[in-house]
Amino acid sequence: MTKPMGPIPAGFTADADGMLLIGGRRADALVAEAGDTPLFVYDLGLVEAKIARFRAAFEGVHLHFAMKANPYLPLLKHVGSKVDGVDLASGGELAIAMAAGVDPAVTSFAGPGKRDADLEAAMRAGVTLNAESEGEVERALAIGTRLGIRPRLAVRVNPDFEIKGSGMRMGGGAKPFGVDAARVPALVKRIVKAGAEWRGFHIFAGSQALDAGALIEAQTATVALAAELAEAAGAEPPLVNLGGGFGIPYFHGEQALDVETIAAALAETLGKRPQVLANTEFAIELGRWLVGECGVYLTRIVDRKESHGKTFLVTDGGMQHQLAASGNFGQVVRRNYPVAIANRFGAGPESDATVVGCLCTPLDRLADDVALPDARPGDLVAVFLAGAYGLSASPQAFLAQQPAREMVVGA
Repeated sequence: MTKPMGPIPAGFTADADGMLLIGGRRADALVAEAGDTPLFVYDLGLVEAKIARFRAAFEGVHLHFAMKANPYLPLLKHVGSKVDGVDLASGGELAIAMAAGVDPAVTSFAGPGKRDADLEAAMRAGVTLNAESEGEVERALAIGTRLGIRPRLAVRVNPDFEIKGSGMRMGGGAKPFGVDAARVPALVKRIVKAGAEWRGFHIFAGSQALDAGALIEAQTATVALAAELAEAAGAEPPLVNLGGGFGIPYFHGEQALDVETIAAALAETLGKRPQVLANTEFAIELGRWLVGECGVYLTRIVDRKESHGKTFLVTDGGMQHQLAASGNFGQVVRRNYPVAIANRFGAGPESDATVVGCLCTPLDRLADDVALPDARPGDLVAVFLAGAYGLSASPQAFLAQQPAREMVVGA
């Protein structure tokens, strides 16, 4: 029985030969240029369109890129030059960001479990630390004293609410992320008294939300919470990072997020914000919404086989590069990402097929019983929505398979 798949994002077309175009270039030509499949291609033009849409909607709100979504250096160099800040989550990402030329003054470092070496590297670079605990603050202060550096410290807050319907809940209840809201004022007072540079709050309640109403509710609550904490601490926050949570439609039946409605509501909320936040700047931190739809994973069919009446298209790629598309990155019930036969892009479906990777595990399934044009060995399969949480979020070393290539096209 045919199973539905998600919608192919806008911005992808075919040439007269039916070959998929990515950033205006033929998929087969990109594979030839890269040297082989599997290959991730990121269209920077699509990213720039997302940035322009954000700027038009969220006037006066800073745009930050959550680089954990995609830390590929050429992409980061480009995106980092277009946004107002970059948010990272490890010492390794810090090194990549600095290699990409990201300005440390607008870079923040979140994540639990920062080692002393990570804290020291961030302080030496001038990066803001989004502290996740009282213990982390004390370690940062001690390291700053030893180095003779005044640390730049913000506090990541674990709010008492979450984004309703979000794919991954980052706030509300017991969490390893951030400091419980009730304990934040005392910690801010400690930071200010110690002479550190107070940088504000990071309040991240959830991710992959497609409900504008839920995001509006969370942002309204976040602004109110930031004001309450600032009043209690007696310290105005220079910056409040409102988190992100903007989702993209991966699966059948999902609709794109109405960001303009969210922006209008946020403008109203900020327009009447309490006096303690009068001089505060606000940022929204986005990852997958910015880059998720720009990426295509290209993998070549190496075998076609029949088993108990089902057709399997076996590719040279798989879940070792695209764990999320295989359904093994947070899905409870497996659903299909959008896929296509790149060299017959736009052609009508002819039969059902299951696209699997080359790994010796039944988990390695890129598409399950989807309607596709007739496909044979040598054809290219395109897996869309591969721009976020793709290669870097996948078990690349599993079974020692060949690594995937990456490249950027477009602007």
